[in-house]
Amino acid sequence: MDDVLTIRTEKTPNPNSLKYNVGKLLIPGGSANFPTPESAEKRSPLARRIFGVAGVTGVFIGSDFFTVTRQEGVAWGVINDYLAPALEQFFEKGEPVLQGQAPADAPMLGDVATDPALVSKIQQLLDEKVRPAVAQDGGDILYRGFENGTVFLEMHGACSSCPSSTATLKAGVETMLRQHLPDVVREVVAV
Repeated sequence: MDDVLTIRTEKTPNPNSLKYNVGKLLIPGGSANFPTPESAEKRSPLARRIFGVAGVTGVFIGSDFFTVTRQEGVAWGVINDYLAPALEQFFEKGEPVLQGQAPADAPMLGDVATDPALVSKIQQLLDEKVRPAVAQDGGDILYRGFENGTVFLEMHGACSSCPSSTATLKAGVETMLRQHLPDVVREVVAV
């Protein structure tokens, strides 16, 4: 008997991004962001197929979901009509989600002399209190550095171009970090 793959779509706070819950593990313990078709070309057969659909401008792959960002004005119905057969072919062929070497992480920003225990605490707070909620909205948020009270974060997926991302960073993440580390964190900045 063939395994039936059911993909459920879910709205995100970003009207131009839609989350697709796959219900199977795509990337164990991680995520991959593809802001352009070129970024996916040698790295992800899944993202390449998704970019093959007219109107797709970004692909983010999480542990068991992917998020598609569309060009302004392109209807989701049109994208989904072409995306369904592309996904069917991908999963039938059993292609890998990712291939080749992972791209190098973005360089860390800030003071290289920052206390490793502080960096670990910031990352722990992000991993436990922020990233799960951001993943539910079809994205991810990554620590990119700390300097003089400023935490640098990078937004991926639906969060990277979401109209409410600034509010999420300031009212949500910054407030939480300042509550837990009041003498250390002054602000959060997106990079």
